[in-house]
Amino acid sequence: MSATVLATPLPRASAATRPGLGRLTLVELRKMTDTRAGFWLLLTTAGLTVLVAVIASLVFPNDESNLLNFLSITVQPASILMPIVGILLVTSEWSQRTAMISFALVPQRSRVLAAKLLAGVTLSAIAFVLGAVVALIATAVAGADGSETWSLSGALLGQIAFSVVVSMLGGIAFGALLLASAPAIVLYFVLPTVWAALGSIPALEGAARWLDQSRTMSPLFEESLSSMQWARVGTSLALWLVLPLVLGFWRVTRGDVR
Repeated sequence: MSATVLATPLPRASAATRPGLGRLTLVELRKMTDTRAGFWLLLTTAGLTVLVAVIASLVFPNDESNLLNFLSITVQPASILMPIVGILLVTSEWSQRTAMISFALVPQRSRVLAAKLLAGVTLSAIAFVLGAVVALIATAVAGADGSETWSLSGALLGQIAFSVVVSMLGGIAFGALLLASAPAIVLYFVLPTVWAALGSIPALEGAARWLDQSRTMSPLFEESLSSMQWARVGTSLALWLVLPLVLGFWRVTRGDVR
């Protein structure tokens, strides 16, 4: 019996399709909620957002019970706690020893870090929307009268949202820089505080106007920023966000994974 030769060529093996950035972002978002620490931090953020709105509605005098003041209060829990979630998103890869698995599945480490940044922006945007909804409800419940009660410009709204997103990205930057949860959390909060204290020294007053993030960011909640104020915001973020992020990006993409 003669062997039959197949004339039809065998199909060529296609190259493995790498997961898209959107899918990687969804994976990183799930990592934020899957861990016990991440779940409780997010739940605490939501609970505190409601709690501070209730307290503010009780203590605000009638002429201060407006949407801007409530929104400035309700986004504070997210601004404080979301950076910790961002830090844990990065450092857990090393503390839980999952970095080797992540980078084996996605060899381009820059794409993994980009997905973490996008996940951080998405989650902080959700936190801001929650704060805005709670602020709207609190303003309506307060029932204050006056032309300024519901007055909130688009510029101020965008600036407040920007501040929430920036705080999350700062946490991710410190996490990538240090790759260890405890030092990253401590230094993220301690270093700006120490610099703010040093800025009270007269000799450092000029530098503090540009590099003290607490000073440069506070007007975001008060007024539409001028070009000079935006320049100060950009300068302080270059020190406290961009520099750690660049160094962290280099460390994550070039360092050894164990």
